[in-house]
Amino acid sequence: MTSPQSVAIVGGGMGGFSTAHELRHRGYEGPITILDPFGAPYDRPPLSKDYFLQERSAEDIQLIKSEWYAEHNVTVLAEKVVSIHPNEGVVVTEADTKVPGEVIVLATGGVARKLHIPGNDLDTVLQLRTKEDADKLREAIAGGKRLTIIGAGLIGAEVASSALKHGASVTLIDPSETPLVPAVGETLAKRLHAMHTEKGVTVVRGIPTEIFVDQDGTNVRTEDGETYAGDVVLVGIGIIPLTDLAEDAGLEEDNGTLVDEAQRTTHPNVYAVGDSSRTRLRDGTLLRRAEHWEHAMNTGKTAAAAILGQDLPVHSAPWFWSDRHGVHVEGVGAMWTEHGETVIREVDGVPVAAFRLNENGELVGCAAIDDALAVRAARRIIDRKITVDPAQLADPTFNLKKLAK
Repeated sequence: MTSPQSVAIVGGGMGGFSTAHELRHRGYEGPITILDPFGAPYDRPPLSKDYFLQERSAEDIQLIKSEWYAEHNVTVLAEKVVSIHPNEGVVVTEADTKVPGEVIVLATGGVARKLHIPGNDLDTVLQLRTKEDADKLREAIAGGKRLTIIGAGLIGAEVASSALKHGASVTLIDPSETPLVPAVGETLAKRLHAMHTEKGVTVVRGIPTEIFVDQDGTNVRTEDGETYAGDVVLVGIGIIPLTDLAEDAGLEEDNGTLVDEAQRTTHPNVYAVGDSSRTRLRDGTLLRRAEHWEHAMNTGKTAAAAILGQDLPVHSAPWFWSDRHGVHVEGVGAMWTEHGETVIREVDGVPVAAFRLNENGELVGCAAIDDALAVRAARRIIDRKITVDPAQLADPTFNLKKLAK
């Protein structure tokens, strides 16, 4: 297969950067352009943690040193792309710059999902997707302000923890009694959610119906008629994949730009990676769209290999992490299979890890609190489809590395 004359990557998140980095790693020497209105790619997980807490600067969260782009002849263009033209091999920016792209990679990510209730557009209702969002939220809660967070998933929980360190008083509202069950299993999810109350966060189970401003501040009213007053509201209820460019170009989409297992869209010269892409298998099965950091990195690597006509990389079971209230959480594989059993590992009566086995006794998922080594070992076990003994998994003195060999 002949390498393309040029590659234009639309979007400077992890997926876009990973594609560019992997193309150079695999020997591609043609021009690469990354187009993103925010400029050079940076890491997003710190936005709710280290960067939000000002423990890492904007420079610290760059995905790679700025010199790398010049050294590897990768152009970063801080402009917004308004259209792609794969048949002509060009993308067009808002400033009417036309950038050559015999191959175009869509790494457009997503935008924060809006809460469609009255008051969602108030100035004191914020979101968190970019460095600018993190800066605005930090400034808004400075000086012991009251922060109300709608959504207790990964972002909501992390910001709740970080905001406490900024001196804010925090109210966390979610319709679910125990968020994160699909990610870490019910037992660990309960322990993690309970930490909010233990650390001083006001936890509310409810469905917001209205946000309004009065003399008490910015208030969130829930379905049961209760009202929670604050100074700032953060809405953290997930993202909507950005597929406008793909749709305008006639590419198929369904809650994400549809791609095959090589990240190729329904146009042979266009690939999509990261949060905005969704895989459709050869038999038509649509996989669940993933939004994790590692998924973005891996799909970029896969796209790069496919663009160059090389063998596709084999990736391990999907993995994620989170930090809140002084603990580190990791998960790998799937904790929500329909059939099978869950095994809990406890230390002194406190659950520290959960393991999901399928009906054949194979480990398919693991989540752990402050035990990254266990998750790492579990990942090897999952990748190798090893049948495990539930009693060994439950034993906190048993080293999982013995099973991973």
